[in-house]
Amino acid sequence: MTEHYYSRKPSTDSNPVKWQSELKGNSFRFKTDSGVFSKKEVDFGSKLLIDTFELNKPDGLVLDVGCGYGPIGLSIARAYPEAMVHMVDVNERAIMLAKENASENKADNVRIYESDRLDGVEEDGFDAILTNPPIRAGKKVVHDIFEQSFQHLAEGGELWVVIQKKQGAPSAMEKMKELFGDVEVEMKSKGYFILKSVKC
Repeated sequence: MTEHYYSRKPSTDSNPVKWQSELKGNSFRFKTDSGVFSKKEVDFGSKLLIDTFELNKPDGLVLDVGCGYGPIGLSIARAYPEAMVHMVDVNERAIMLAKENASENKADNVRIYESDRLDGVEEDGFDAILTNPPIRAGKKVVHDIFEQSFQHLAEGGELWVVIQKKQGAPSAMEKMKELFGDVEVEMKSKGYFILKSVKC
């Protein structure tokens, strides 16, 4: 079986690198490694999601699904210090890196733990859930994330998704509309869509 960044235990030899990035008005120093998504920089889609996202409740409860080494969740945690941000990923190496990066970047309003989709998320009532979903894991996994997100959101809670048009934006929009009753395109750039649905 080919190994992917959504493998639970990456067997790729570790080769950590460190670099800096500016996200949502804060400077970050990230440690990344082989076997995680977008090792050398914050990918364009994640950055677009970070820049577009606004938390409707500054002290709210937020979930980052498929957090990788942590750029989305940590940038939201630093931008909204009164919020509590849960960050989950199936990849054990990614979780370890996210915890290191949280410490390095002094983001203490986070909880980082392993979860396949949202199966390991025990808390409900999230005000916002963000995801740059693992497209290569297949449509079923992506749609599972949407369905489970709907179940874990509070009334009025928002699901934010970044997805490329050529990698399934139309079917993602269809699924979100089916679940939530509506979906908005909050931003479009370079073939990437930022989608938002509200649980009513």
